[in-house]
Amino acid sequence: MGHLEEGGSREALRRWSEILRPYGRADVRRSIIQLLTSAPPFFLCWYASYRALSFSYWLSLALAIPTAAFLLRLFVIQHDCGHGSFLKSQKTANRVGFWLGVLTMTPYHYWRRTHAYHHAHSGDLGFRGLGDIDVITTSEYYGKPFLGRLRYRAYRHPVVMLGLGGLFQFVLKHRFPWEIPRSWRREWRSVWKTNGVLAAILLFMWLTIGLKTFVLVHLPVLFFTVTTGVWLFYVQHQFEDTYWREHEGWAYVDAGLEGSSHLVLPKLLQWVTASIGIHHVHHLNAKIPNYRLQECLDANPRLQQVTRLTIWDAIKTLQLSLWHEDSRRLVGFREAKRLATP
Repeated sequence: MGHLEEGGSREALRRWSEILRPYGRADVRRSIIQLLTSAPPFFLCWYASYRALSFSYWLSLALAIPTAAFLLRLFVIQHDCGHGSFLKSQKTANRVGFWLGVLTMTPYHYWRRTHAYHHAHSGDLGFRGLGDIDVITTSEYYGKPFLGRLRYRAYRHPVVMLGLGGLFQFVLKHRFPWEIPRSWRREWRSVWKTNGVLAAILLFMWLTIGLKTFVLVHLPVLFFTVTTGVWLFYVQHQFEDTYWREHEGWAYVDAGLEGSSHLVLPKLLQWVTASIGIHHVHHLNAKIPNYRLQECLDANPRLQQVTRLTIWDAIKTLQLSLWHEDSRRLVGFREAKRLATP
């Protein structure tokens, strides 16, 4: 682990922009290959899981795991489309992103705008609540009434956050994201168009294989996908020595380098997740396609001096829930109580 003391000046941002600019170019050939090695295998695995129902539901569940892996990979590709890093034409990227958003049950333009907000304000205590996993400070937590503290503890519980919360977010909230203003017309159109296509898919499944069969096949796929996806998003910013500052002292470069982790995964899992674990590089320059992140990391030793997490390290971060202002650390509820006791 370690921090890069870059400071919050415009000069630091300019220097990093120059260093990272050569990697921020989409390679259409590589992008198309990624699509071809992700979308067709997803549909083939889904069909195999469906056919496996004739033999054993356990076999169908087993096949749901690789199906979910390809769906997760498609979500990261959709994510790159939203950042304008996947294809040279943003119009084409938006079309691809929309249809991938149907598969991931994520309205593309709604997600794109809220995720851009996350990038612009990650680690800023003055701008929370949109596109992020909720984090509050210890003083805010102890300032809440009993029911408020109980609600936050329930929200941060891994079973809720990774399981129930993930399904709620993708299945229900994405159908009607009430937190965004009505003035976001393009984003609302994206929501209703996505909902319309999903309704058509459900109707098609009802008329062909039946809704019960569809749910038996797709619900496990969706569960494995959202659980893993939420966990990946969680560990990208939720670790002990992460970065949170009041707005006046917040700096974009520091937030990217100190508030974003490098999740070190085995090569196969890195391929499945399209290198999204190299998240600090992504936050410094979101225009870098996922297939250039490792290249960029390897070529710049200073980028290797950030918080590195193994899978086990990442699992242990699930116990961290509150930002302790004095020690500038993310802590668990027990430690927060101990630190608050005179």
